[in-house]
Amino acid sequence: MNPATEEVVATVPAATPQDVDAAVTRAARAQEQWAATAPADRARLLRRFAAQVDDHLEELAQLEVREAGHLIGNARWEAGNVRDLLDFSAGGVERLSGRQIPVPGGLNVTLLEPLGVVGVIAPWNFPMPIAAWGTAPALAAGNAVILKPAETTPLTALRLAELALAAGLPEGLFQVLPGEGAVAGDALVEHPGVAKIVFTGSTRVGKQIMAKCADRVKRLTLELGGKSPNIVFADADVEAAALATPMSYLDNSGQDCCARTRVLVQRSVYDRFLEIVAPAIESIVVGDPADEKTQMGPLISRAQLDRVRSYVTPGDGIHGTAPEGPGFWFPPTLLTDVAPDAPVAAEEVFGPVAVVIPFEDEADAVRLANATEYGLSGSVWTRDVGRALRVSQAVKAGNLSVNSHSSVRYWTPFGGYKQSGLGRELGPDALHAFTETKNVFISTEGPAQ
Repeated sequence: MNPATEEVVATVPAATPQDVDAAVTRAARAQEQWAATAPADRARLLRRFAAQVDDHLEELAQLEVREAGHLIGNARWEAGNVRDLLDFSAGGVERLSGRQIPVPGGLNVTLLEPLGVVGVIAPWNFPMPIAAWGTAPALAAGNAVILKPAETTPLTALRLAELALAAGLPEGLFQVLPGEGAVAGDALVEHPGVAKIVFTGSTRVGKQIMAKCADRVKRLTLELGGKSPNIVFADADVEAAALATPMSYLDNSGQDCCARTRVLVQRSVYDRFLEIVAPAIESIVVGDPADEKTQMGPLISRAQLDRVRSYVTPGDGIHGTAPEGPGFWFPPTLLTDVAPDAPVAAEEVFGPVAVVIPFEDEADAVRLANATEYGLSGSVWTRDVGRALRVSQAVKAGNLSVNSHSSVRYWTPFGGYKQSGLGRELGPDALHAFTETKNVFISTEGPAQ
């Protein structure tokens, strides 16, 4: 369904456990062929896949606008991120190697071998790039991938699978199985032929998947929820911090696990910060995601809209405007006078809603920043380099930015502390997460006399 119009975009068959079983069988056969392919040839095919994505970038972006309600500019970036990550991962194929470890009496080497079949369960908030985060390095490391996209956003995933075939990847190597999480997703997690699961989604579902994987001692990467702090010290460029704040939590309509939804501002500049941020929020253009001038689009579904509404009393705080009529619209909102332990300040709303809370000093800022079960991302605004380093080290989060809100680059690691997940994705070591390390000792001593 198009979230901006509530019109049906497409109807997609839902995969069954039998479909999953058949897909795993096909994937296992394809993976054997893929692992035996020369590294240079695997790299070349992945680059062809990237070129196919590049050739169809606008088509993929337009599809993302219709199925996910993403802004057209953002959707183009997302398709480009898939292309770039495939290229980056291809560059690692020929560099993926073990090492020699000195031991007495022989030669000891480690071998990095592919896991086999990897299951990737992607979310609806960033369907294309996050699907690629698991898929591209897994393929590069010699694995086969079965991707289960979210129920509400399967179309770009299906198109990517067609482009993989057009690029020449072996049939069955990269398969997409749309379906319900409780049916197709569970079947993928529980299948004995799947060596690893990569899941991005809510902490609640992540815990369920973790329990199922634990029962089978199955490898797992989890990227889960967030409630990230945006810490503004009095010595910062307060105007720059305030003007950057709206899009730090309104990007993708707030449906972003890295969204800086807890704005912590030092008390001495709190009032000034609000004076600057209020008109910036009120001026955000909310509307048609296909319009280049739009700054924020709709939420993904009626259920998500209802969830966001449950946290906010209409008229509270600083807020912008949103369209009426068809579509799942909610105005940009920044709530003031909120207790740090209030549900809207402690729980992941996953919508265009943030809270602003004053703090007294550096220690108080760190205490508030860490007063959450999550630890995915965050920002620190200060001109003091020493403070920037101290606070960055003290805040328990996997991805921090100083005087910036940038969290994700495909060439740097990404992942969370605490209940924000397990493991790391992206970056120079991403391929290693999809390999087994085998140790081999070769004796150089002659037979005993």
